[in-house]
Amino acid sequence: MLGNEVTVLGREDVPLSAVLGPKLGTAFQNLHSSHGVRFKLPGSAAEISGDGGKVTHVVTNDGSWIEADLVLIAIGVVPNVGLAQQAGLPTGNGILVNESLQTSNPNIYAAGDVANAFHPVLQDRLRSEHWANAIAGGKTAAKAMLGQTVQQDDIPYFYTDQFDLGMEYSGYGPLTLGADIVTRGSVESGEFIAFWLRHGKVVAGMNVNVWDVQDGIQELIRSARPVETTRLSDPDIPLNEV
Repeated sequence: MLGNEVTVLGREDVPLSAVLGPKLGTAFQNLHSSHGVRFKLPGSAAEISGDGGKVTHVVTNDGSWIEADLVLIAIGVVPNVGLAQQAGLPTGNGILVNESLQTSNPNIYAAGDVANAFHPVLQDRLRSEHWANAIAGGKTAAKAMLGQTVQQDDIPYFYTDQFDLGMEYSGYGPLTLGADIVTRGSVESGEFIAFWLRHGKVVAGMNVNVWDVQDGIQELIRSARPVETTRLSDPDIPLNEV
């Protein structure tokens, strides 16, 4: 939007497919392509070359060159568990904590991106990298430290705004693998809600350019009640009546 020519390299065949699946990931890719963004997928940077202290091009893994004067690298993060390990606390994809964010040491708690917490709904561990999780986890840990009975059972949430597309997503990522996807509205129109169903129950939902529906989506997820896909996909039926 600033007039730059942009090329995206990524290791997936379709961007965001690991989170949203190939169909919905393609919708985001098409959005960017329509604004002039070029994709080289799958592809990665083997070398960043420059001259006079400035980048001039990127050499990709297949040997091709992409001219560039600016390179943005987004490769993810690894939880910093060094302090926890020094304290003798169990770690694994983060600091291992229970549903109250308490470590194996009853006097030590961990919250935020680094906490790999046992989730009471999933009955499994879940580590979430988002500020919403950090806010919720901080409150949970504080209450637990004060002796209150509390557990971190929030539904993971994130949002993104890309060009003229805004979306919100709530759900349990581990449960969406192989789940059925039901849409309300048209993906092609850019205004829709997508639901991920496992055993007939909503485990995740994403609203795209449709607003004020997150409470309804989270209620469907939290209730864990079976739903009829025909009613779920019908935009004339309010979510609280599905």
